[in-house]
Formats: sequence, structure tokens, C-alpha cells
Amino acid sequence: MNDPYHETMETLDRLREESITAGGREKKEHQHSLGKLTARERIDLLLDEDSFEEFDVLKRGRGGVDGDEPSYAGDGVVTGHGTIDGREVFIFSQDFTVVGGSLGEAHSQKICKVMDMAVNVGVPIIGLNDSGGARVQEGVDALAAYGEIFHRNVRASGVVPQISCIMGPCAGGAVYSPSITDFVFMVQESSFMFVTGPKIVKTVTHQDITSEDLGGAHVHAQKSGVAHFIPANDVLCLRDVRRLISYLPSNQTQKAPRLDLLDPVDRVDPSLDSLIPDNPNQTYDMKVLIYSILDGAEFMEVHAQYARNIICGFGRLGGQTIGLVANQPAALAGVLDNDASVKAGRFVRFCDSFNIPLITLVDVPGFMPGPEQEHGGIIRHGAKLLYAFTEATVPRLSVIVRKAYGGAYLVMNSKHIHADVNYAWPTAEIAVMGPKGAAELIHRKEIQSSTDPDAVLTDKMSQYRQTFANPFWAAKRGYIDDVIYPRDTRRHLIRSLQMLEGKTVGSPKRKHGNIPL
Repeated sequence: MNDPYHETMETLDRLREESITAGGREKKEHQHSLGKLTARERIDLLLDEDSFEEFDVLKRGRGGVDGDEPSYAGDGVVTGHGTIDGREVFIFSQDFTVVGGSLGEAHSQKICKVMDMAVNVGVPIIGLNDSGGARVQEGVDALAAYGEIFHRNVRASGVVPQISCIMGPCAGGAVYSPSITDFVFMVQESSFMFVTGPKIVKTVTHQDITSEDLGGAHVHAQKSGVAHFIPANDVLCLRDVRRLISYLPSNQTQKAPRLDLLDPVDRVDPSLDSLIPDNPNQTYDMKVLIYSILDGAEFMEVHAQYARNIICGFGRLGGQTIGLVANQPAALAGVLDNDASVKAGRFVRFCDSFNIPLITLVDVPGFMPGPEQEHGGIIRHGAKLLYAFTEATVPRLSVIVRKAYGGAYLVMNSKHIHADVNYAWPTAEIAVMGPKGAAELIHRKEIQSSTDPDAVLTDKMSQYRQTFANPFWAAKRGYIDDVIYPRDTRRHLIRSLQMLEGKTVGSPKRKHGNIPL
């Protein structure tokens, strides 16, 4: 006599095994030969050991428009939840060994399920993308399936952190889901993203271009700004995702977890007193200051290769996660241009969405001049950064270390757009414009009529610097809360963060503002 229970369990075990081995050994070996891990291997590396709980392991697709194509258990994507350092996350990992990881109706339903649950539970969503795109065999249903995912990306934005890892191909409409998420990782040499591939480019423009040159990791990290991080391989990518999660809260109602790195709050760094060169036109590396003041000298830079004239990233002060925005004098003298404004603006808005205090280190000579920037929309793009800082309700601190000129000074989290605490170093120069430009404008006739124009200009520049281009005039007006010794910067910032711990800000009732996109 057959035992129905054991027969059922045997069937269940067989179906589970079918899902787990759906791609077959040969395709998995090919995946490894390309330097790529399989979908399940990636999940095992990313999550805490034995923490993964899988959903819909037995779910199958329809197998084509009329069911005339074979279907596969799991339908080419592994979904579920697990923990990272003990904190819950939801995850989906596309399996390129099963129908090329292509997205069909069942595939999308599995992803949508974990996205819905992540929002309901209030935990991050992590997507590991490795897909050939829409499943052509399912026709328009495959396009509808993408739309359902896009809808959930938008609904989850600002509610839970969304992280995308591009670990293989991602083309066509599929690229829009990662682009909506908060952070995009692209693995070097094994991933690419583009709306139209090299063949279509060749057909339409008669231009020969490779997938790597069209939409590889370096292209999107340096030129387009789509990729925030470009790790060298799958293992390093998953390690960096774990690191990023450690800086973030699980949802918009929480604060990021504290982590004590045993770095004394009152630690001073005398070397900072000589960081700023005597020559105001000489460059220096702002990262020296960043690593000096942060807990344990740990800093996770975002968009490190894009718009290098501004630095954005996460660190900790007194154990508390902070978002840091800093001008970089070592790149384009730290000016604000179109790309830098957009890069920093989106980072500021992310931090504000998830209750992460903002620290700004200012050394900005102004906005980048020239027709290229003006025609490219520097008015509109600069306004994005201004809007982002002004809209932010999290604690906002600013330290002016050297130049802070004109409109760029206002945009970089100044007191005038209601930053909470604004410090300046003794080397700060806060003015409408630089001493040379100001002297030439104010004393133009005197300089032109002089027998020694250069000497008069130098003298007028010195007078302007003593009168205006220093922190004390702004401090007298109450625009700077204190002029501090550089060596004490860390202590002042931590103490101000402690003071602002309970900050609350009211705002007018409205559906939402209209940022100048």
C-alpha cells in the first residue's frame, strides 16, 4: 500500500531539486568560466550563513504565449529573504542559466512579491540582475511584467532602501528598474547596461561599438553616472553591498544603526592646522580632512569616479552614520558644474529620505563658467542641489575650510538656506567673489589709470581679503556660528550632532514639491 504522505514528500523533494538544478551543470560551469557566480551562490555569499528563506521555489511560467515552450521550476529567478549582520533584507537573484534569466510573467510575479513584502515589513530590497531581458516568447505579457516592477520601484522609493547589482547583461526596458533604485553596483567587465544594444546602434547610426564601450561598468561610472560602485568581481560586489547596508536604516521611519569603532570623540588632529596651502590657488586633497575626522578613518564613497570635483559618501561620527558632501579642490578646483550638482543633489535627497544627518565640507570657488555649462543647464542643475539642501529636514552641519564664493557658497548648505550649524576655519574666505575679481571690478578705473597696475591690484586684493574674504565678517553677522581650529573639527561636529539628535521640522501641507528636474 502506498503511503500518500511519503509520496507527497518525495514529489516535493524532486520539484525542489528540479528548481535548484534547473540550469544544468554545463550552464553553471559556463557561468563560472566567465568569472561569474550562479544566482544561488551570490545569495549565499551576500546573506548571513543559513539565513536565506526562499519563496516560490516551485513556481513556473506559462512556457510561451500558448504554453508551447517548456517551463522551468523557479522561472529563472531566486527570491526570498535573509539577514545581513542580523538585519532582515528581501532579495531576488536572476538566474542566467535558466532561459538566460529572461523576465516573463511568473518571473516578474516572484520579484513583485518580495518587493511588496519588503515595503510592508519595512526592510531593504536587493536585486541581483543577470538577465537577457524580456522573454520574447511571452509577448506583451513580458512588457507588462516589467511595468509591474517599475511601479513598485517608484512606490518603494524613499520608503525602504533599494540596491541593484548588475552582474551580467541588463538591456532594453530592464535598465529602468535599477535606474530608479537608490544605488547601482556594476561588476567590471562582466556587466553592461544600455537601452539599445550595439546591433541596433550599428543599424541606426552605422557606428561600430562594443557592449563594453557602449554600456560597460566604467562608462556608467565615469560618463553617465548610472553606476555608483564598480567592484572588480562578484565576490567584492557582494561584500560592498553588505558594507553599504551597515550604514543604512531599514526604512524611512528608523535611524541607521550605531556602530562604535572605539574612536575617541575628543580626538584632535594637529596636522589639519596646516592642511590649507598658503597660496589660495594651490590645490590639496579634501579626502585628507574626510578621513581625519570620521570614525576609524572609514569612508564609503559614492560615485567615486563621476564628477570628481565633488565628494559624496557615508561615514560615521561618534558611532552615528552621516552623509558627507565635500568640494574637492584637487579636481577642477572644486567648482560646481552640472554633473557635480546632480550627483550631490540626489545623494542629499537620499540621506534626507532615510534620516541620515548631512555634513558639508566647503571649498568652492563658484559655478563652472562657460557656454558649455550654461547651455547644458547649469541654472537648472545647480537649482537641484539648492532645492535638495533646502528641502532636507535632517540635521545639517557645514564647515567652510577655504573658499566659499557667490551663489555656490549659498548652495553648499549655507546658513541662509537654514543649515543648523555652520562652522568656518580661520582660512575661510566667504565673499561674493574672489579677491582678484572683486578688486578688478570695484577699482577698475584706479587700476587702469595707475602707472603700476599690478601693484595697485595686489594692494586692493589684500584690502579686500582683509575686509571681506575671511570668516570674521560673516561671523559678526551671525552667518557663521563659530570659527574653529581645524584640529578640533571632529569634536565640534560630533557635539553638534548630539545636540541635534531630536530635531523636528514642520513643513507646509502639500502633495510634494516640484524639484527642477
